[in-house]
Amino acid sequence: MFKLPRVNPLSGLVSLFYPALCAICSEPIDSQAYLCPTCKAKAPRIKPPFCSTCSEPFDGHITEVFSCANCAHRVLHFEAAVAAYRSRGVVRKIMHQFKYGQQIHLRRPIADWLNETLQDPRLEGRRFDVVVPVPLHPARKRERGFNQAELLAELLSARAGLRMQELLERIRYTTTQTAFDRAERIENLRDAFRLRKKRDVRGLRVLLIDDVLTTGSTLSECARVLKAAGAISVHAATAARA
Repeated sequence: MFKLPRVNPLSGLVSLFYPALCAICSEPIDSQAYLCPTCKAKAPRIKPPFCSTCSEPFDGHITEVFSCANCAHRVLHFEAAVAAYRSRGVVRKIMHQFKYGQQIHLRRPIADWLNETLQDPRLEGRRFDVVVPVPLHPARKRERGFNQAELLAELLSARAGLRMQELLERIRYTTTQTAFDRAERIENLRDAFRLRKKRDVRGLRVLLIDDVLTTGSTLSECARVLKAAGAISVHAATAARA
């Protein structure tokens, strides 16, 4: 016999005295939402034309598939890195509140943005054997308290019905990438990752997950390690593109 779900008798009182508010403008919202409709509509979606390799958007009327100059003149070890939104305005603020402000609950709207990448033609319909988050160095994870890529990968894998595994580990503590140019980022990440002990990726099709794509250097280095260990292919997905 069908049973109604149990309801917490205190939830009504909590919502009465502490109503849910939009994470951006603090307007009252539905208890299951995180952004009001107005702020949600301001999230800058990446639309064509954009680089088929790194999702960098371009102005103009390009209609054919293309790779940008940055991707065309470098070796990238992933097949494609797909991002759904630009890290601007609403998106950037939510990402920063989640990543640096300990607002862990905001992983859910960010995971919604990440989930939209699966509708991109570069990922849609593809078979993936495993979802792999980009790892943090243990010291950085202790500082922050969590790995943002891991939290997002958990939500995405559950929604997509895919297996998530922490196959990579970060073995070298690197300074933040934000102040570096592309060449410096590549050098900063050299030998920073390795496959975890007793992990086997031979013959697997991997979907690599991170929160933000900037130059693609971190994703490329992770993909290089996975492919060197025998992965057939590595596609990447991030919630936002810097």
